[in-house]
Amino acid sequence: MIQPFSAILFDLDGTLVDTAPDLAFALNTLLQEQGLETLPYADIRPVASHGSAGLLGLGFGISTQHQDYASLQQRFLQLYQDNIARETTLFEGMEEVIEKLGQANITWGVVTNKPEFLTEPLMDALGLTERAACIVSADTTPFSKPHPAPMLHACKLIQHQPEQCLYIGDAERDIEAGKNANMKTVAALYGYLGEQDHPENWQADAIINHPSDILKWI
Repeated sequence: MIQPFSAILFDLDGTLVDTAPDLAFALNTLLQEQGLETLPYADIRPVASHGSAGLLGLGFGISTQHQDYASLQQRFLQLYQDNIARETTLFEGMEEVIEKLGQANITWGVVTNKPEFLTEPLMDALGLTERAACIVSADTTPFSKPHPAPMLHACKLIQHQPEQCLYIGDAERDIEAGKNANMKTVAALYGYLGEQDHPENWQADAIINHPSDILKWI
């Protein structure tokens, strides 16, 4: 059982908002530009949390060391930035969660490994910037998750102790980051998990199947 908490922090992609459709659009557009076959959405979705490196690896079979990686990444990021809120929405049930948090005077914010130049316009487009107590991106601090630095920075911004915070994410690095910062953690199974992911082994304090499951702690 998770102890009472006074703040909840969310991972962004695959936890708070469903960004996979727009990431898939950017990747498939790039594949088409390169004269290659597009990929089924079902193949792209589980990789959506792994950023451009994961998506370009999936689409082109290349690593970050490949000679074409930098140019492909630049084009991919431009395509994504231009279509950042084309289909992206809060996950079903998450709006109710946010409203209930406000009613319960529970602070909430975002800690993501998405770079700031993508995080900020996305949060703005979804009308979430003014609602979130903090937004910590991959480059806000010198380190990104699973390092505890962005988690602890979020705590400073919202003026809550880590022990008072619950962190929810859909990747193992999210749970590691939360635990490294001495927060309680929840693994979101509705996010972008692939066959290689085994959340039952992440040692999260809880596992949820739907955003509405968060309501039991509010």
